[in-house]
Amino acid sequence: MLPAAAAAPRVREQPRIPFTQRYYAVQQGGMARAANAAITCRQSADAERSATLPCLSARAGGSGAGATANHGYEMFYTDVDDDPNTFNSSRAELVLPKDAQVTYARLYWGGNLRVSEQKPHKDNGRVLVAEPGGAYKEVRADSVIGHRTADGADAFQASADLTELVRDSGPGMYTVGQINVAMGRTGVGAWGGWTLVVAYAKKGAPLRHLALWDGFETLTADSGSLRVDLGRKRVPVGGSGRLGMVAYDGDRGITGDSLTFEPHTGRRAVPLSDSGNSADDVLNSSITDSGKARIRREPAHTNTLGYDSDVFDLRTALVGGADDMGVRVDTARDFVWLGALFLEADAR
Repeated sequence: MLPAAAAAPRVREQPRIPFTQRYYAVQQGGMARAANAAITCRQSADAERSATLPCLSARAGGSGAGATANHGYEMFYTDVDDDPNTFNSSRAELVLPKDAQVTYARLYWGGNLRVSEQKPHKDNGRVLVAEPGGAYKEVRADSVIGHRTADGADAFQASADLTELVRDSGPGMYTVGQINVAMGRTGVGAWGGWTLVVAYAKKGAPLRHLALWDGFETLTADSGSLRVDLGRKRVPVGGSGRLGMVAYDGDRGITGDSLTFEPHTGRRAVPLSDSGNSADDVLNSSITDSGKARIRREPAHTNTLGYDSDVFDLRTALVGGADDMGVRVDTARDFVWLGALFLEADAR
């Protein structure tokens, strides 16, 4: 049985939350994450007749100019648990090095509340989380929830500190259920998912900057670039690093999305791309690490149909080192929401 909903005050919501730094440490260690989508296309005869590409092909990463975007499909919840009381659930593995000590963990979840159905926004701040081998526990948002109605969507993102849970439970498969997303088919599409971001310390690991930023920003072709200031974090020449990004409703095959990294203020920005995220379609409904699907997930669809949680290699961008860093996100044709960024980079 699911835990009873505890009486708790509602967390405030607002349509825009500027990006701010949530966590920062310089320590021997790194960053890890687990992530998955909460909704996917429905495989049925009626749905298949109206789809540009069959649902199974879309899930597998089939391509085409907008052919595999979520608004082209009848969308339905993923539900991998055996609990009849949950309407959606998905799993992903958090991988940590041996003897790593968790120093911070935060869960982000969000999606679209309005498709063929309208979900009540009072449920935005509540999800269920099961640690590896454990039972569901209710988790409530502990900071302002981003919630904006725009372009036919009713979008939100919430988050909560899970440091104690992850520190006690360690690595393994985490399950997240009851994300407040809507199903069906409309011109804007159904989408949603979750990402667990974890900072850890480990003796013998390189000394690194470990940082996490979050907000809730809408990007459109008319809104211009969104730049997130990452602050002064000095990285040595030839250093290595990784940048993670969480975003909603980026559509595979709708080009014009780009992500650039600025290692130095006022100097040339470096476009970020890899084998799983092309330079002009970075927001392409994928969960990858350096272009590869490296984390175990259930389900493990290549195309998440509207949810991005990607980690990009920064070695090329950090060849000349870094000091005052920034990230810029652009979209020419998509309508997307940016929710979180996280950084792991060598320190000096």
